[in-house]
Amino acid sequence: MTPRGDGSGPDGPSRPAVDPAAVSEAARLLARCRSVLFITGAGMSADSGLPTYRGVGGLYDSGTTEEGLPIEVLLSGQLFARRPEWTWKYLAQIEQACRGASPNRGHEVLALLEGRIPRCVVLTQNVDGFHRRAGSKEVIEIHGDLHQLTCTSCAFRERVVDFSSLSLPPRCPRCAGLVRPAVVLFGEMLPDEAVGRLEREMEAGFDAVFTIGTTSAFPYIAAPVSLARRRRAPTVEINPGESEVSDLVDLRIRAGARDALDAIWRALESGGPG
Repeated sequence: MTPRGDGSGPDGPSRPAVDPAAVSEAARLLARCRSVLFITGAGMSADSGLPTYRGVGGLYDSGTTEEGLPIEVLLSGQLFARRPEWTWKYLAQIEQACRGASPNRGHEVLALLEGRIPRCVVLTQNVDGFHRRAGSKEVIEIHGDLHQLTCTSCAFRERVVDFSSLSLPPRCPRCAGLVRPAVVLFGEMLPDEAVGRLEREMEAGFDAVFTIGTTSAFPYIAAPVSLARRRRAPTVEINPGESEVSDLVDLRIRAGARDALDAIWRALESGGPG
């Protein structure tokens, strides 16, 4: 899940059909690639039934909270430092909304592609951990993982399945310090390790870049598409709506992530494109 509501939504009559010509073109492209970057956003996990913070099906569409503050303030590093119980309250609501959901066919396809393409990297804004659960290993979680907990005072770290057993705000079992999820709150810096990995991957370059279910509103999410364009590497967008990079990509597939990726995989498996 990411702070912005974007990309595809749940099943329903409004889901756009996947253009077979665009699917065939994307499959032919992937069949030739030895390296691909897949950038994923909220639309990827929306197909698993997860709500976004805002937008269609968002948790906080009204823009108001019990505290009378915008959700971006409540989920900010600055407020966490002053009122951690408020931030944890809404982190727990987000985790509760995610509980019981599973990776969808789109996540599975990206994991399958990792076994087919020699260098296949996923850059995700989502914090649900679904890419790894689906089997992808080369994942850059640029906003962290909601289920990875870390102490703010010592080196304690713990991975949890959900927050059901936590007292909020949780305290460290070692030092009684405040514990938080290893996610990037609003106003905080991106994790050095993830940024460094992304920079190294971008320096190496990719044969193609796919952007999936994201508005690409953050500069570091749009940048790989712009760089690929300058290097004349093909770019593809999978998104039923408009984004910041829609006018830059070479190929647009106006459909949800799950449906489009499943169609592309079936086209690859059929042996038609090549």
